[in-house]
Amino acid sequence: MDRRKFVGTSGRYMMLLPLIKTVGSRGLDGRQQEDSRLKKECMAAFKRFSEVWEFNDFWKRGNTMDACINFTDALLHKWPHDPEIKSIQQQVDAMLEKDYAYFKGIDPVTLWADDFGWWGLMGLNARKHLLRSGNKELADKYLQLSTDLCWKQARSHAYDFSATAKPIPHGWSNGPADGSGKGVKNTVTNVLYFLLSVRIYRLMREENGDGNEEYLDMAYRQWVWFDSWFQLKKYDYLKRTLSGGALVQERPTAFFDGSDYADREHPTWEKGWLWTGDQGMVLAALSDMLSIKNDLAAWITKNKIESDFKANVFEKKVIHYMALISEGIKTALISDKDHIIREAPFNSNFGPEFGNDYLAGRGIMMRYLGELDKKLTGVNFKKDIEITANAIWHTRNKSDNQFQPAFTGIADDKLFMQQFKEQWGFADNIFTWQIEKMNEQQKFGVCQSIGLDALGAHIRLM
Repeated sequence: MDRRKFVGTSGRYMMLLPLIKTVGSRGLDGRQQEDSRLKKECMAAFKRFSEVWEFNDFWKRGNTMDACINFTDALLHKWPHDPEIKSIQQQVDAMLEKDYAYFKGIDPVTLWADDFGWWGLMGLNARKHLLRSGNKELADKYLQLSTDLCWKQARSHAYDFSATAKPIPHGWSNGPADGSGKGVKNTVTNVLYFLLSVRIYRLMREENGDGNEEYLDMAYRQWVWFDSWFQLKKYDYLKRTLSGGALVQERPTAFFDGSDYADREHPTWEKGWLWTGDQGMVLAALSDMLSIKNDLAAWITKNKIESDFKANVFEKKVIHYMALISEGIKTALISDKDHIIREAPFNSNFGPEFGNDYLAGRGIMMRYLGELDKKLTGVNFKKDIEITANAIWHTRNKSDNQFQPAFTGIADDKLFMQQFKEQWGFADNIFTWQIEKMNEQQKFGVCQSIGLDALGAHIRLM
């Protein structure tokens, strides 16, 4: 089926209604049929992923495997005793053996700071998966990969410990590990290490009763960096949408003499640019910080870092930011016509220079939206993720169940672009992923991982 014909301007919603009928209207038999259909789709989606995942691109490979692990974890929660799902678990175990060997064969000095962030997060999820499978030896190796080979290595060359950067000090620069370039303090690098720091802390606390304060220290530093920027309304880093929500821009910028946030070239930058993947990770990092607010308060008091820190004030501020970003996603990154999640329409996202990197963003955002507690934000993404997962499935290549870069119709894409421009104030007239030069297997792997993220998030929200 041509993906552009799947959802027409008229009748689009009726085609998607079967996915969102209530369980009560079908009864137990209907629920069982729906579960059976969903499981078959998941099995087919994973089978195709298992055919295309083993490609050579460092950050993409780390991220696609993270999508696979999260997807498998969702399957195991829903069907914990199903032999077919157990078979997927065993196949992922074998994939992780290969991925660890792949990582160890990479020369770190050839990579950039954000590359290690993707692998660090994947390593933590790999550890949990492997411990569940009983492979403690490899699980321990993945924890060391996350803490020593990713977090500590990147911290040594990417974090700005000086207090001189203006208007906001510190933060992580996305430069090469060999020190040949400084790079910019963009959102993706800073949120990767924000999330990685707090998740290493949480994992160590859960396993050992001691989260290790160096990770809490960095999580706090990153909280201060983001919060400081968010409060500087003059620079619009957390930019409001027309609806009253907000979204985080691709990087903070401040153009004045002496500014350390004025670089437009590494990589190139355009006004108003934002990426879906950043929004999901910022929400995840804020949610994780909320879960350790008492630890944070005790640590701040013990070390006399803030004289007037109050956990309840911190909690209200975090929830406020989460609600703003969730509302921004709901009204600016999800079509109000067909309810499908889309990428922000910018040449920087879709264009031939960076399109193959930003392609994965919708999946990354759905991965973290699937974990989000709607009680904290007041925004429910369940229906949108269900419909998006359905669209991804119905626009696949039916011969091999390969998911596609786009899963929407051009007429609806144009309506969405108008909606986004109204909400955000900026948009480019672009609807097609310009990734013709992207390595084919990388493209297949990334596209398949977007589908796994959507299916995994859908299952979690059921």
